[in-house]
Amino acid sequence: MRLACAIALSCCCACSAANPAPQRGAIVERARVSMGSELRVTVWTADSAGGARTIGVLFAEFDRLEALMSVWKPGSDVERINAAAGDRAVPTTDEVRSVLRTAAQISEWTGGKFDVTFGVLSGLWRFDHDQDNRLPDMDDVRRRLPLIDYRSLVVDDAAGSAFLKKKGMRVNLGGIGKGYAIDRGVEILRRNGFSNFMIQAGGDLFVSGLKDGRPWRVGIQDPRGAAGRIFAAIDLTNSTFSTSGDYERSFVMDGRRYHHIIDPETGAPSQAGCRSVTILTTTAVLADGLSTGVFLLGPEKGMALVRRLANVDAVIVTAKNEVLMTPRLKDRLSLVAPPTDAPF
Repeated sequence: MRLACAIALSCCCACSAANPAPQRGAIVERARVSMGSELRVTVWTADSAGGARTIGVLFAEFDRLEALMSVWKPGSDVERINAAAGDRAVPTTDEVRSVLRTAAQISEWTGGKFDVTFGVLSGLWRFDHDQDNRLPDMDDVRRRLPLIDYRSLVVDDAAGSAFLKKKGMRVNLGGIGKGYAIDRGVEILRRNGFSNFMIQAGGDLFVSGLKDGRPWRVGIQDPRGAAGRIFAAIDLTNSTFSTSGDYERSFVMDGRRYHHIIDPETGAPSQAGCRSVTILTTTAVLADGLSTGVFLLGPEKGMALVRRLANVDAVIVTAKNEVLMTPRLKDRLSLVAPPTDAPF
């Protein structure tokens, strides 16, 4: 999982693709830090002033959602749920319950490999602003593992509440909340008349329509390459694109890479055999959670899951540096260069 609501992987780059006739308009782009990573919104429009105003509304929506879902914001819905664990159900907003329901579905699909109740491990592994490149006391980690159980998180839409059944449990939406916020941003831009845009928040991205009459081109970061070096690119429109990888928030010790994607069964960084997983689908919230869940399942089980799901595609770089992809991407994904190989 991503061990902070705040920080995600910055792994996608966007540039123009080739051909058809250009459309009238220009780029309006704004960027800021939100949910702990760079949020960048790019709109292709003839209405520059309107584009800038609407991006401002989108930024405000990210702030509102962060205040509801963050584990770092006192009084957030998530922090109130955590504080009441084992005692009582807590009234929550529709938005938080929606994210929790999607998280539960992904947990079922992945057999619990994706589990937002991993938050009980926060503070043991440190891969956020507090990264210290040290291993936690694994006895302490193991003592907390029984508190990771998505089935003990009850979401009651009729009562408008959520409840953690066991005292000491903690929810963390760091592996899915940013995707939900992107989907809300898509709604805002389209509701205000904009159809050609890109929203990127760390490793989560959505592209809509065209840029200068062409699909948006996005690239997948080389997991062992220099920052910004891509190994593959694809032209997209009206699609999400979310990558989870072991390379940005990580350290190497004694020949092993330790990273922020924690296996809820072991309480340690996943060794399931992935270096990165990129998911393409229709909603960013689904792509965000699935990229983490597939990473934790590993290449074989993860790809098997993706092939069972409608409108979901994946690109996986394995620990052996192999590139796997779903059949529908074989004629669409351009391999720029082989991923950089490395021993760990």
